[in-house]
Amino acid sequence: MAVQKIRNMAEFAQLSGISRPTVSKYFNDPASVRKSIRSRIERALLKYDYRPNLFAVNLNKKKPKIIGVIVPDTSDMFYVEMVRNIEIRCAVDGYFALVLSSRGDPLHESRSIDTLLSLKIAGAIVAPLGAHSDAQRMESLRAHIPIVYLDSSLHDGSPFVGTDNLQSIGLITDYLCRTGPPPTFFDMPPVNHNAAERKAAYVATMERLGFQPEVIGVTPRPDWRFEEIAYGEALRVIDGSGFPTSTLVCANDRIAIGVMAAAFQRGLKVGRGADCRLRVAGHDDQPYSRFGCPPLTTVAQDFSRLGSLGVEMLLRQVEGGSGGAPDASQQVRLEGRLMMRASA
Repeated sequence: MAVQKIRNMAEFAQLSGISRPTVSKYFNDPASVRKSIRSRIERALLKYDYRPNLFAVNLNKKKPKIIGVIVPDTSDMFYVEMVRNIEIRCAVDGYFALVLSSRGDPLHESRSIDTLLSLKIAGAIVAPLGAHSDAQRMESLRAHIPIVYLDSSLHDGSPFVGTDNLQSIGLITDYLCRTGPPPTFFDMPPVNHNAAERKAAYVATMERLGFQPEVIGVTPRPDWRFEEIAYGEALRVIDGSGFPTSTLVCANDRIAIGVMAAAFQRGLKVGRGADCRLRVAGHDDQPYSRFGCPPLTTVAQDFSRLGSLGVEMLLRQVEGGSGGAPDASQQVRLEGRLMMRASA
């Protein structure tokens, strides 16, 4: 005989002969019910082959255990690593991460916000598009649930965890100046506030060290096709007057990958050897950067701490924490680490 298909928890409770509140209590925390009752529920689960919709269960809780996450691009390895660490930390604290992508588009970011507003969730971690975000829509989300901004802030005093761009860009710019010709900065499209912050940090460091800043600009439009844009612009510069200096510090690793591809296309060897024509460095230390040809010198962002601190800061707001009321103006900027490899 075919086992009856159970559609919801109420039907399962009725068939198993256990009250609906007790069954719900079990699914919230199996250890919270008596051992004998737990055994009956688990035998019934096997008999009826029933698994509850835990997402729906969470949404129906008085205090939901779901954290919304919005990132610009779920295919970008930077955000892949970021989300992975957020999910790990959420699991440790008994929360489920619901991940949405804004696709680098303000309209899709607004739709992702609307999705979170339509759900009953504990809070949200958002990597915003910055100046291109719908500030009113973002404020509407913040009015409903606690929010922590990650990677890029909105400069509105909200809780934020990111990398100290002044320190990280300053670190690699100083290294390049000490070990060879001073670097030219290869910019990134203005997809968020990190773009402007990193360029400003480069200029400030060069001026502090007594060198003339040189910047290779790219499109003024927000565009996440970093490798393609950098490749095209680098080819244009190489085929024209050439780079102002033989060293480049790129706004991120994906820009650096595009630049090195253009250099290879034109026969310019990248690296630190006597036969090399160009030194190239990046920023982020994305997982594939160490496997380039040559491996990319870069600044490592601390993915684990970024994700973990983002969740920790959010949960202090959600749960109140042990240290009293959360500090809504808290801003955390982590230092980067220099990763010296063969490209520079």
